[in-house]
Amino acid sequence: MQDQLKKRLLDAASDPYRGSGVFNYRWARGKLAGDPIFAALIDEAVFPDNARVLDLGCGRGLLAAWLLAAERLAARGLWSASTVPPKGLRFRGVELMAREADCGNRALQPLHGDRVQLQGGDMRAAEMGDVDAVAILDVLHYIPHVEQERLLDRIRGALGSGGVFVTRVGDAGSGWRFAFSQFVDRCISFAQGHRIAPTWCRPLADWVSVLESRGFSVQTRAMSAGTPFANVMVVARVGK
Repeated sequence: MQDQLKKRLLDAASDPYRGSGVFNYRWARGKLAGDPIFAALIDEAVFPDNARVLDLGCGRGLLAAWLLAAERLAARGLWSASTVPPKGLRFRGVELMAREADCGNRALQPLHGDRVQLQGGDMRAAEMGDVDAVAILDVLHYIPHVEQERLLDRIRGALGSGGVFVTRVGDAGSGWRFAFSQFVDRCISFAQGHRIAPTWCRPLADWVSVLESRGFSVQTRAMSAGTPFANVMVVARVGK
């Protein structure tokens, strides 16, 4: 994605948070500007048109903000990249910190209506419902391995032919890079007022194995963009 287009998209995706307070706006803008996964989700055409997306650990709804802003820019003829963003996405989100979900609703619903519906709750107990895509970005490692696998079973059961599950994980087999990623992760959680929780991580090969054993076709892409982190985007698809 070209720098000029990314700047235009950043403005469009973060502006709805201005009315929710300086901290929320600056958090949204900083996260969207600095995190490479948002651009990658469009560049890699992860989500199909008209997908019903369940965002587990949705936070303030930045995934919805980014993709819906991209759709609006494309509809106005302001999209210059070769990969066109998906159209017609609808988002349900579940976030343990209910105040963050409320912030996302206040920011995004005036612009996007019921295409964005975020709520407080534990992702382990989330209602799957009718869903075409599930996203868990940076939070799957906060639940024990057994509970991870139960949740993945539920996700696989909810996704039909052509469904997609996307997550970002840390590669626990990457040595000091993983240790540094864990340190930064804890610092960010503390800055947001979250408690410092234990984590249950895996080497990348184990993450892939867990998903393939459930019938997913898995692709991975390093998601550190020249930083010392050990983050990897994992896209798991159900065959048609």
